[in-house]
Amino acid sequence: MTILIVGGSGFLGSELVRQARAAGHTTVATYTTKAGTASPSAWRPLDLRDAGSLDAIMAEVNPRVVINASSGRADWAVTAQGPLQLAMVAAKRATRLVHMSTDAVFSGAGRVHYDESCLPDPITPYGAAKAAAETGVLAVHPKAAVVRTSLIIGHGRSVHERLVHQLAAGTVDGALFTDDIRCPVHVSDLAAAVLELALSSAAGIHHAAGADALSRHELGLLIARRDGLDNSRLPTGLRAESTVPGALDVRLDSQTTQGSLHTPLRGAREFLHLREDGRPGQRG
Repeated sequence: MTILIVGGSGFLGSELVRQARAAGHTTVATYTTKAGTASPSAWRPLDLRDAGSLDAIMAEVNPRVVINASSGRADWAVTAQGPLQLAMVAAKRATRLVHMSTDAVFSGAGRVHYDESCLPDPITPYGAAKAAAETGVLAVHPKAAVVRTSLIIGHGRSVHERLVHQLAAGTVDGALFTDDIRCPVHVSDLAAAVLELALSSAAGIHHAAGADALSRHELGLLIARRDGLDNSRLPTGLRAESTVPGALDVRLDSQTTQGSLHTPLRGAREFLHLREDGRPGQRG
C-alpha cells in the first residue's frame, strides 16, 4: 500500500514514516523547506497552499492513504486553508485521509475534560486555525478521520524534553508551569494509533492522547528523573500569571477512541519510568 505523509519531516511525521516503512508500506513524505532525517521511499516538496502542487503530487504518488501531520502554527493559510485544499483533492480522488489536530482547539473554560463530542472553543490564533481546519476537512471529506492529540513526547527529541534539558543546564530562561495541564502521549504510541486509524474506515473526530493528566512541571520532573537530571534546577511558574497565551487545563478523554484501537495510549508515568534498580531507564 502507498501512504503519503504530509509533514513527514516533523517529529510525528518522522515516526509515521518509520513505522509505515517497517510495516512494509511504500511511503512518500513531503516537506516544506527541507527533507527530514526519516527515510521514506521518496521525499517530495509541498506547499499546502498550492492546489496545483497538491494535484500533481496526488496524481504522481496515487496514494491509498494520506496522513496530514503538517504544522503551520498560527499561519492561517497553512494551518486552516491548507488542510482544506488537501481534503478537497483527497475527496475528489476518493483517497483515505487522516488529519492531525490538537487539544488547542479547546479553551479549558468551564470544564477540563473533553471527549470527541465536545465542540471547539479556541482562544488562540493557532487553536482557531486548527478548529477551522477540522470543520473544513470533514465538510468536504466526510469519510476522513480527524485525530486530536496533546503534548507529544519521546526518544528525548520532543520540544518539551529538549526544554527540560536546557532549563536543567541553565542554558535558557523560562519556567515549567504548574497550572498548565495536558495529557502527554508518546510519539510511538501516537504514530501507531494514527496508522491503525488510517488503515481502518473510521471517520469523524478521534482523541489520541495519553492516559495521565500532568502539569508541564510534573512532566518535566518525570523527564529529569528518567534522564538523571537535577530536578531542583527546573524553575516553576504559573501560566495564569505569564504572558503566554492559551488554555490552562485541557484533558483529552481518549477512552472512546482507545476502545476501538489495539494500540495502547500509555500515560507519561508509564513511558517515563525508572528502572527497578532506581537508575534512569532507557529513553522511551
